[in-house]
Amino acid sequence: MKFRLIHTVIIIIIGMGILKAQSNGEITIGTKHFIKSEILSEEREYWVSLPNSYDVEQSGYKKYPILILLDGNSHFHYISGMVNSMSSGNTDKREIPEMIIVGILNVNRERDFTPDKIITKRENQTGGGDNFLAFLEKEVIPRVDSTYRTEPYRMLVGHSLAGLITTHSYMKENSPFNSFISIDPSFGSWDDQVIDKKTTNLNEVIFKRPLFLATANWGKRNLRNRDRHIQFFETLHSKSNRTFNAKHQYYSDKNHSSVPILAIYDGLSYIFEGYNQSYRNVTEINKLIQNYEELSEKHAHDFLPPEELVNRIGYRLLRSSEIKDNELALEFFKLNTENYPKSYNVFDSLAEAHYKLGNEKEAIESYAESIVLNPENENASKMIKQIKETIDNK
Repeated sequence: MKFRLIHTVIIIIIGMGILKAQSNGEITIGTKHFIKSEILSEEREYWVSLPNSYDVEQSGYKKYPILILLDGNSHFHYISGMVNSMSSGNTDKREIPEMIIVGILNVNRERDFTPDKIITKRENQTGGGDNFLAFLEKEVIPRVDSTYRTEPYRMLVGHSLAGLITTHSYMKENSPFNSFISIDPSFGSWDDQVIDKKTTNLNEVIFKRPLFLATANWGKRNLRNRDRHIQFFETLHSKSNRTFNAKHQYYSDKNHSSVPILAIYDGLSYIFEGYNQSYRNVTEINKLIQNYEELSEKHAHDFLPPEELVNRIGYRLLRSSEIKDNELALEFFKLNTENYPKSYNVFDSLAEAHYKLGNEKEAIESYAESIVLNPENENASKMIKQIKETIDNK
């Protein structure tokens, strides 16, 4: 377990190092935003961290999933570094897709993160959870969608009370979220009867959503919370009529405060298991396609083989002295043009493969398509001229 913690710390350090460097020498991990919520009748603050590729010119066609992070003021900084590192195309370990992180800052955790009104001797503000979820669905997400290039895929991540509302959202038939990481959720008010009631008549659709449930070791102080997590998870599992798309993990050497950093890393790794494929090991195009089709089925959302991954596979094969490898490289580059028809870079790569294989006409056509998508692609213009001169001199 110590090795895993060291590994996670390294990931964060690397992630922080690859965050955006600005022209004025500053390193920026995100931006602050405000929204006047009509649902909550108050102004709310949220922070946004964009993927490394977001502002890269050749990636202007890309769209990104959203990760909604609750308790954003506590977790935003290190999670931004972690996600950027885990999704970086600069390494051979792209474990997860690039995502836009939206950290929601707190105003009233007791009100926003409790789905049920709790009756106590003292007056309290519990029970506003569904109102808060409506704020996320109807105000925050539309604002983010209208401001940034987003895909209709959303993940919700919450710890403690925020883990409680994350779990509640997971069980809602019409939840706007596709996947969930619930970290040591506070089940203080969810006794056996409440859990039985909440897990009765659940719609089968919820079992298709990936869920990662983490439990910390509080020692004797809170064995009840751990036991309720187990009961909840096992009850859900027993009610699923299909493969249960969820995992429960107990962290025996982490307490409630120290568990989030490792649990979020493990949760992301579990939910996107299979996303990472090493460009060094992929040798069959059909198996690569099948892998991402299975991942897409798991998430009920299309996840295509990443452009950068396929490009690296193609160039690995194109550098080979074997013609069969060069021909296979061509097929991988063609796959990229089918999946990413708005990327000028994939047509440039396809043209290079055609040229090496002696397909001069096809090379010119591919370079020309690259120029249509990016008129400033000087390499493509240069290569078209060179190929035409070669043809004329034959």
